Amino acid sequence: MSEAWASLFRIVVGVFWLYYASQKWRGVGWMQSVMKETARVNPIPGLHEFLAQVVAPNWFLFAVAQGAGETVVAVLLILGLATRWAGVLGFLLALNLALTVAFAADPGFRFLYYLAVLVNAQVIVSGAGAYALSRFGWVPAFLR
Repeated sequence: MSEAWASLFRIVVGVFWLYYASQKWRGVGWMQSVMKETARVNPIPGLHEFLAQVVAPNWFLFAVAQGAGETVVAVLLILGLATRWAGVLGFLLALNLALTVAFAADPGFRFLYYLAVLVNAQVIVSGAGAYALSRFGWVPAFLR
């Protein structure tokens, strides 16, 4: 049973990313106000200026990239393919949210963005687990 925990954890994290990715599949227009507010309230020097001068004016490109990244991470984690690389991408996406959107969120829920960083770090450490497509010999090496 203990060999199943890494796989179960990986799948749950994949479902987490799938949920957030699915919010962007019907459109990302709702993200414009979030990105502009994030740029306005971000307290981190350098990042604040980058958000205000680069991200906010080009919000659509960044919103689509975030949604695409979340979708890729979700699918790879759920299937158990390229798990550590998907974990790294998930870690970077979560770190992005923790350093940006978390400052615009309700302070009572801010910890959820930080928790996502830790959860994805655990996927990197744990790997795919016993139940993953990457365990099959026919899977190309770059997806293991």
